[in-house]
Amino acid sequence: MDCRGPLQVPAMRPTKLQQHRTRQAGQAASTPPTLAVEFIDYLRGECQLAGNTVAAYGRDMRRFTTWLRGRSPLGFTTAELSGYVGWLQTQQLAPASIARHIVALRMFYRYLQLQDLRKDNPAEALGSQKLWQRIPHVLGRRQVEALLHAPRKFDPFWQRDRALLEVLYATGCRASETCGLKIVDVQLAERHVRCEGKGSKQRIVPLGTRAIDALQLYLQEVRPILAERARVPSPHVFLTRTGQRIGREQLWRLVKRYAKRAGVDPDISPHSLRHSFATHLLAGGADLRQVQEMLGHANIQTTQIYTHVEHSRLKKIHSQFHPRA
Repeated sequence: MDCRGPLQVPAMRPTKLQQHRTRQAGQAASTPPTLAVEFIDYLRGECQLAGNTVAAYGRDMRRFTTWLRGRSPLGFTTAELSGYVGWLQTQQLAPASIARHIVALRMFYRYLQLQDLRKDNPAEALGSQKLWQRIPHVLGRRQVEALLHAPRKFDPFWQRDRALLEVLYATGCRASETCGLKIVDVQLAERHVRCEGKGSKQRIVPLGTRAIDALQLYLQEVRPILAERARVPSPHVFLTRTGQRIGREQLWRLVKRYAKRAGVDPDISPHSLRHSFATHLLAGGADLRQVQEMLGHANIQTTQIYTHVEHSRLKKIHSQFHPRA
């Protein structure tokens, strides 16, 4: 079942909520937190969404439950739900976050329809949050070089950190994909890595010579030492000082630390190297479809934002150097 498509009622066993309603006929419906929890369980079990997606919708539903203040969502109208969207706008959320909250709300009310708790979906009429097309933060080539060379021999595990940064920029992998790389995913002889992206979709991304060299140094000299420190051997490529899989938070801190040392904008994140990877490929003449495949984008419109990045750079150059700009 496509949980985001047209409503199709699957053959389902009665949920805990339905059993509760049968036992408590005529009484008040389950509390908002219970409805939200069972909705998230439904997304995880029936829809089989990716773990990060389920977690994001879980956070959205907790925010919705906070706004409800104990009120039941079963009788809400579209106008009343518009008040929730207005409240979200006061929470200093990014437009993309508000848009996802609206999607979560629509899916929640579809779930209530499946459970025969609502005959209609008042959230369907909510206007989509208009997203301003934000230009991603892209590093210049010199900035990238400075960042990649920021780990020095006096840093603990500098070979690991340099390999991490090289892989981020060479592959355009997301932080979670880089942290999730396993030894079996790295094929240095074939010059590629296998990444598992959103929705557990796998893709093959080429590796450049410098990334291969950095990985070889790390895998031969540092990783064996780190792996010995773990109680249970880890299959992952990048390990912490205790031999565990490195997490996204630690990767984020490493990028911040080396960005500061390299004199690069401290607001960058691991995702900035992904943006830079895509932009530099397109600037070098790569085909948009090829970049889409390497990034693992399901929709080419997501990839097209990088053409706007390149166009904005050209406009800046034109305005700076053209005599009639």
